[in-house]
Formats: sequence, C-alpha cells, structure tokens
Amino acid sequence: MIHEDIAYFAAALPPLGAIAGLDLGTKTIGVAVSDGMRQVSSPLTVIRRKKFTLDAQALLTIAEDRALSGLVLGLPRNMDGSEGPRCQSTRAFARNLTGLTDLPITYWDERLSTVAAERALLEADTSRRRRAEVIDQVAAGYILQGALDRLRFLS
Repeated sequence: MIHEDIAYFAAALPPLGAIAGLDLGTKTIGVAVSDGMRQVSSPLTVIRRKKFTLDAQALLTIAEDRALSGLVLGLPRNMDGSEGPRCQSTRAFARNLTGLTDLPITYWDERLSTVAAERALLEADTSRRRRAEVIDQVAAGYILQGALDRLRFLS
C-alpha cells in the first residue's frame, strides 16, 4: 500500500525491521537500507534499469533477502515544489510495485539529494569514475536517512 503521508507509513510498519530507500533514475535505481532499529542508512547497491518486471524482481529479491519492512521512494519534485514528469514516473513505478508486494511504500522529497551525495563523495576525495559508480546508492542513502530522521521524530 502507498502512503502519501509518512505518519501513515510509520503506522503501517512493525516496531522493528529494516527499510529501504530508493533513488529511481531513468538508467539506474540506487538502493540503500537501514539497520533493524531504523537509525542509520547505508548505501547498498545500484540496479541497472532494464524493464519494470526485471527491476521490480531485483528490488523484491533484496527486500526478501534482507527481510525489509517497507520502502521509501525518493520523489523528485521541482525546486518550486511542483511535480513534473519524473514524479509521475516514480508514482507509476510505486503503483505497479504495489501489485507485486504488500510492503508499505511512501515517498520522500529528494530535492538536492544527488547534490549532497556528490558533495560528500568529493569531500571524501572519491575518483570521478568511482563517484559515477556509487552516486545513486549514496543519494538513496540520503533519501532514506531523511525519512529515518522523520520517523524517529514521529515516534
């Protein structure tokens, strides 16, 4: 089920259990996961996008292997807060995913998450090639950490 409000998402989650953050791009999906106590987000992997069924299967395999309790999708709003085509694409992905899993799903505003991830990787003196390889999963980590911080505030 998709929860537009993170408070409803929090209510749908069990008390403990890891959740995943996703940075949906046109070519890749960055994936980050939390610890079971939902305190810390860790970048995990990047899924190369092929078609929805294969992308969804890769995500659901991760969800099953890690016994995830929920999914947080980065919602790429415009800087003025409006929603453009990328938001519509993310919402469509979530709607299609709900047909394949009972995991609760919510959105988290991802404005500037990639900028923050890029800045962190530059500060860590990461090579350009390595940055290109991990930027999406690090951005997913920023998205998930923002949601985790909000969830902690709600409890």
